[in-house]
Amino acid sequence: MSRSLSVPGIAYGGDYNPEQWPEEVWAEDVRLMREAGVTMVSVGIFSWALLEPSEGVYDFSRMDRVLDLLHANGIAADLATPTAAPPAWFFRAHPEALPVDHDGRTLSYGSRQTFCPSSPAYRAAALRIAGELARRYADHPAVVMWHVHNEYGCHNAECHCDTSAAAFRVWLRARYENLDALNDAWGTAFWSQWYYDWDEIIPPRSTGAVPNPTHRLDWRRFCSDALLSLYEAERGVLRKAAPAQPATTNFMVGHSFDALDYWRWAPELDIVSNDHYLRSTDPESQIDIALSGDLVRSLAGGRPWFLMEHSTGAVNWQPVNRAKNPRELRRNALAHVARGADGIAYFQWRAAKAGAEQWHSAMLPHAGTDSRIWQDVVALGADLKALAEVRGSTAAAEVAVVWDWDAKWALELPSQPSDQVRHLDLVRSWYEPLWRSGIAVDFVRPDADLSSYRLVLAPSLYLVDDESAANLTDFAARGGTLAVGFHSGAVDENCHVRLGGYPGAFREALGVRTDELFPLLPGEKADLTGGGTASLWTERVRLAGARAVTSYTSGPLPGVPAVTRHAYGTGTAWYVATLPDAGTLAALLDRVCAEAGVASVRVTPEGVEAVLRRGEAADYLFLVDHRGAGAEVPVAADAVELLTGEPLKGGTVTVPPGGVVVVREPR
Repeated sequence: MSRSLSVPGIAYGGDYNPEQWPEEVWAEDVRLMREAGVTMVSVGIFSWALLEPSEGVYDFSRMDRVLDLLHANGIAADLATPTAAPPAWFFRAHPEALPVDHDGRTLSYGSRQTFCPSSPAYRAAALRIAGELARRYADHPAVVMWHVHNEYGCHNAECHCDTSAAAFRVWLRARYENLDALNDAWGTAFWSQWYYDWDEIIPPRSTGAVPNPTHRLDWRRFCSDALLSLYEAERGVLRKAAPAQPATTNFMVGHSFDALDYWRWAPELDIVSNDHYLRSTDPESQIDIALSGDLVRSLAGGRPWFLMEHSTGAVNWQPVNRAKNPRELRRNALAHVARGADGIAYFQWRAAKAGAEQWHSAMLPHAGTDSRIWQDVVALGADLKALAEVRGSTAAAEVAVVWDWDAKWALELPSQPSDQVRHLDLVRSWYEPLWRSGIAVDFVRPDADLSSYRLVLAPSLYLVDDESAANLTDFAARGGTLAVGFHSGAVDENCHVRLGGYPGAFREALGVRTDELFPLLPGEKADLTGGGTASLWTERVRLAGARAVTSYTSGPLPGVPAVTRHAYGTGTAWYVATLPDAGTLAALLDRVCAEAGVASVRVTPEGVEAVLRRGEAADYLFLVDHRGAGAEVPVAADAVELLTGEPLKGGTVTVPPGGVVVVREPR
C-alpha cells in the first residue's frame, strides 16, 4: 500500500506544544501560523503524562480541542505517540524499567527517554497509549501522518540491566544458533573468554581492560535492533487503526549520532524524516547540511524526505550556543530542500518559557513577532510556497560514497592502531571536495546495486564482509572506478583481521600489499611528491600490479607509495593510503572524477553551492551563496527563477550575496 503525505507543496511547520501554554494562547498560535505560511505541525510528542494521568485513565479533551482548532485553520497534524517520555507514575509502578548504564548505575526518571528499551512493562505501556491514540484519531481530518516516538536512542541507546542482558542473549541465539558459532565469531579463546552457557553472556559492562571487540560490535547491533522492534510494534498498532496513513520517526543524521543502523531502519518508514542541527564549532556547517541531506535522501532510496527538526537560531545543548547570522536561516532551510526535503520543520513553534529547552530558539521567539527570526520565518513560508512545484522531484548522481554503520562502529572500538581515525571525519574529508565542485553524490551500503554509478568511493570501510567486498571490487572489474581509503577491508563482519597483508579484502583489486602500519602522531606530517603533505596515517605499501601516483618524501616511510592506481578488469581501482592535505586530496579527487567521466552539476564560482533536483518536465537548479559575494551563473535560456517568479532571458541568473535562487529549467 502506498502511503504518502497528503499536505500539498513543500510542507512547513514545527513541533507544536500547546500544553505548555494557557488555552487562550492557542488562538494566537494558529493566527500566526497562518501568517507564517505553516501547513503542518507535529503535536503530542511529549504529552504522555497529560494524555494518561494515571495508568489506564485517559484524558484526550485537550488533544481533541487542539486537533479541531488546527483543522479549522487549515493546518495539518503530524500526530505523535508520546512514548519518548513516560510519566512519573509509570516509573513508580515499574522501577525495573529504568535504564542502567555500563557502570551499573540505575538512572532516574526526571527527563526524557529514561527507559530500558527491552523492558516488557515499557513496551506494554507504550503500545497501550499508541493504541488509544490510534483508535481515537485514525479518522480525524487534521491527522495526516503518525509520528512514532521521538529521536529513538537519543539518550538511551544502551541499557545494561539484567532485562537487557536476557534480551541480548535471545538476539545472539537467533544470530548464531549455538555457542560454538558464537565463541568462534567472538574469538573467545583470547583472554579465556570462552562461554559454556548462554546465561554467562552479559552486556559489555565496565571492565578492567579492553572489552572483546566483537562482543561490543554485536551489542551495538542488538541495541539498534531492540529500538527498531519498539518502532515496528508501535507502527503496527497505528497501522491496524489507520492502514493508509503514513508513519515516520525522526532520525538524527548529522548530530554525530551513531547509535542506530539507519540502513536497517529506513525501509520500515513510509516517509524518512531527519533532525539536523548545526554545530557552533563547525566553521563550514553548510557542508554538514549537504552531507546529511545526501545521506538521508539515500536512506530514503532516492525519494524525497522530511526535515522534521532544525533550529531557527541557537540551540541549548552545546557548550556555546551560537545564533544564526543574517540570511543563514533561509540558506539552511533551502539547502535541505535542494538535497531532497519535501518538508521543512523546526523545533519548535513557540519558544518555551520553562523547562530544559527554554533557551532553544523557535519559530516564534521569546521576543515575539518584533524580531528578526519571526521576519525570517514568515519570509521562508513564502519561499516554500513559491517552490511548491519542486515537491516530488528527485536527484541523480554518478558518484556513490560507501557508508556503513557496522564499519563505523568497528573502526571506533578501543585498541585500534590510532584512536585519531574517525569514520565521519574521513568521509567528510572526501565529500568536501566533491561538494565544492558541485558533484552530485549518493550514499550507499557496501552491498548496494552499483550499476548506475561511474565512480564509487570508500573513504572508510574498516569492516566488510566477503559479499560486500566482492560487490565493490566487481564494480571496478566491470569497468567502474573504485577509490578506497586506508585501513579499509581490514576485518570481516566479526572483526577478525583478514590475514595475508593489508588492505585485506581489497588487496587484489587495488594491486597493493601492506605488511605494517605506521600511523602518524597528532600534528605529525609527511611530505608528498608534488608538494603536498599527509597526516594521520601511513603504511608500508608494496606494489603488486598497481603503480604509484604519489609517494612520501619524508616521515617514517620515504619513497613508499602513498596513492596508487591499478587497472583492474576493465575498470580502475585507486588506493589512498594516507590522509592528504585538503588541497592535495581535492586535486586527486578531481583527477579521479575526470577519469571516471563524472561532471559537476553546474560550474559556479567558489563558495556557490549548486544542487539539482529533477522533475518530470523540468530540472530545478538550487544555487546557494555561502561566500557572501554573489555570482552570475549560466542557466537555460528559457529558465524561470521560482522564488521571484521572474523569467530569465539572458541565459544567466544573479545569485545575490548570501542569497539563494531556484531556477526551473524545462527539459
